[in-house]
Amino acid sequence: MKRKHFIKSLGLSCVIEKTYARDWTGVTPTRYPDPDVISLDPLFDKYRLGNASIRRVYSSPNMLWAEGPVWSSVGKYLLWSDIPNNKQLRWLQDDGEVTEFRKPSGNSNGNTFDHRGRQISCEHGNQRVVRYELDGSVTVLTDSYAGKKYNAPNDVVVHPDGSIWFTDPGYGSLMNYEGNRLNTGSVQPVQKEAVYRIDAKTFKVTKTTDEIFKPNGL
Repeated sequence: MKRKHFIKSLGLSCVIEKTYARDWTGVTPTRYPDPDVISLDPLFDKYRLGNASIRRVYSSPNMLWAEGPVWSSVGKYLLWSDIPNNKQLRWLQDDGEVTEFRKPSGNSNGNTFDHRGRQISCEHGNQRVVRYELDGSVTVLTDSYAGKKYNAPNDVVVHPDGSIWFTDPGYGSLMNYEGNRLNTGSVQPVQKEAVYRIDAKTFKVTKTTDEIFKPNGL
């Protein structure tokens, strides 16, 4: 692991690169505050917890690509996607156990929870955004825009007003590894890469911008 320290003196700037190995086993404790928790913008400093450190909760050679981590404050668990394996995994706070939560998952990538505790996922494979209801049923929030399927919805967040925002950069449709490669001939993607908004009440989908090159995280 490499850390870069910036030093300014007499109007000059230099970068000192320090390399060290972090012990993920927990045998060697990490001093507080954790040196690897860094605020790239001072506005985020107030959200840092000085006595909290980075922990590795799970590692497995069978997990190919972990994405879309989200915390359930209701269920007290961490959920994430393993895109190529077409499943979702869950870490429980009470015993630290990791289990397979959902398979198939539609090669899901980004996940979040709405204000009622319902999980929302972006599915690469099915080119849609879905919501898992509290009774276990699935609601397709959107699977197309302007008469055409999405490329491969990627990341998703819920706005305080309840609306759902998601990105569609097209990464999941470029090959079969993390979804399904779209047979669109020489032209990809299906839709121009964009950011969309789903209205909380009407479920109307609005394209908010398509000026960002392959918009990803939100």
